[in-house]
Amino acid sequence: MKYTKTYFKSMWLAMVMITLVACNDDFLEKLPETEIGSESFFNTEEDLSLYVNSMYNFPGTSIYYDDEGTDNTATTGVREIKLVMTTDASSTTLSGGWDWDPLRNINFFLEHADNADVTDEIRNHYIGIARFFRAQFYMEKVKRYSNVPWHDHVLGTTSEDLYKASDSRETVVQHIFEDYQFAFDNVYTSKVDGAVNKWVVGTYLSRNALYEGTFRKYHSELGLESSANTYLQLAHDVAKEIIDNGGFSLHPDYHNLFENVDLAGNSEVILANISETDIKNAGDTQTVFGGYEMSPARDLIEDYLMIDGTYYSSQPNTDTMTFVEEFQNRDPRLSQTYAFPGWELYYTSTYSPGNTLYVQELKKNFTGYHQIKGFVNDPSNGVQTSIDVPVLRYVEVLLNFAEAKAELGELTQADLDVSINLLRQRVGMPDLTMDVAVDPTQAAKYPQVSNAVLLEIRRERRVEMAFEGRRLDDLNRWAAGKLMEKEPVGMYFSGLGRYDLTGDGVDDIVLLDLVDAVPDPKETNSLGAELIYYKVAEVGNTSANVYLTNGTSGHIIATPERGTFTEPKAYYRPIPASEVQLNPSLEQVFGWE
Repeated sequence: MKYTKTYFKSMWLAMVMITLVACNDDFLEKLPETEIGSESFFNTEEDLSLYVNSMYNFPGTSIYYDDEGTDNTATTGVREIKLVMTTDASSTTLSGGWDWDPLRNINFFLEHADNADVTDEIRNHYIGIARFFRAQFYMEKVKRYSNVPWHDHVLGTTSEDLYKASDSRETVVQHIFEDYQFAFDNVYTSKVDGAVNKWVVGTYLSRNALYEGTFRKYHSELGLESSANTYLQLAHDVAKEIIDNGGFSLHPDYHNLFENVDLAGNSEVILANISETDIKNAGDTQTVFGGYEMSPARDLIEDYLMIDGTYYSSQPNTDTMTFVEEFQNRDPRLSQTYAFPGWELYYTSTYSPGNTLYVQELKKNFTGYHQIKGFVNDPSNGVQTSIDVPVLRYVEVLLNFAEAKAELGELTQADLDVSINLLRQRVGMPDLTMDVAVDPTQAAKYPQVSNAVLLEIRRERRVEMAFEGRRLDDLNRWAAGKLMEKEPVGMYFSGLGRYDLTGDGVDDIVLLDLVDAVPDPKETNSLGAELIYYKVAEVGNTSANVYLTNGTSGHIIATPERGTFTEPKAYYRPIPASEVQLNPSLEQVFGWE
């Protein structure tokens, strides 16, 4: 079932109504009622539905950009993690994240939901949705600040709790998962596209239980290692229930999931951000291709396996493979995520004349690689603005299940066969087995892990969910932030001269030294197409079109000076200084000032 225009108009109306009823402010201080009054609103199921609809805040196409700044990409943009690593960041310069308006709306609803003349089952469904959003709200706060004040009621202007100290991470997380559990037990199982149901709740519950369990396991600064397995077990148990009872299965076409105008009823999609013509769309999909701030990194390419399941790192001379060579005989998901040699761009744009093999555009501060996952390769504006976004996919449940089992030390081949191997079989890759050998490259990335299968599960997660906005959370919870210090590089070129970038054996571009002139007229290749010329040099030479590591040879340098990831400080964020001035009881953690 896909929502109608009437539904989305009701969502808009809900936002207006709730603004009038609840009256937000910046510090949870406004009085809880205005001229409309809660007694005039919380009377029917429709009232409850309208209110909880106003809490919806799921992402759209932004997920395709949210790996920006991690080891998956290079970026010229301003990302918070980049500021943390490259500047003298402080509670004065990092002022975002301390927004409590959504919590006030949620608590206001919870205080008045009992007024409605509905059955307990109906009431608990909507209370469950509200508590789900409260858990979501607080989980993001815990990820940033670790310790925060817990508020489960609306605060008035004279409330002493406005100035309370932060509660411990243990206390807040306990309340978070009480909310998740209530929601999981009471929210309806019905599958309405774009709406919160039991399985949406369960997927986020499993995701965040895995986050908290692994964070506690690998972050000794918290001193909570002994409780890690509690959350790992919860992540496993909930994922198992979704696997057994959710009725989901993998969609046969991996790439199609990310350029689909109708994900309604899709067997893999647990939650979609649904586009509705003339009412809402999920956002821009075109700049994800490249040329604006973000470009994919070679480091991610190196994690994709060979088509026979062997490690790319076991191949000879991988560091000097050309663009065409590094895409040969690889996991098919690589060419469904990156623009590959021979990929065709179907419409005229700044990147191509259209309906022709795309020749990778090279430019300063970009890797030369382009992202096609989430990019809509269709000239129709109607299609480009009508894409549904798979916010939650069943694959994440399978990955959560396998990782939690492995972290608990209980993983079996049967577990792999109902999780990781389903993902691999979809794209024709060999199964993962319990006797897999350690890949030294993966072991070097994650020195805290000695289990070869767990290393492969981490690889599978990175590959399967590349550019879906999960990488930063994964690096944080695994205490692997140092991986983001590696300078992202792009394609390799052995020296000056001509290169084929489309894989047809015909030259497409020419690399020139700075002293060489571009011929006039430009030369053409054997297909009659003009060659594209780039002048290359080391970083810093403004006359160059492209920077290479050795000046006239090497890898493309994208964004040098990645910065320093200071552990454990960089896994957290400071409470904004202005908020500490308002409430001196708040304390910064792990070296933030």
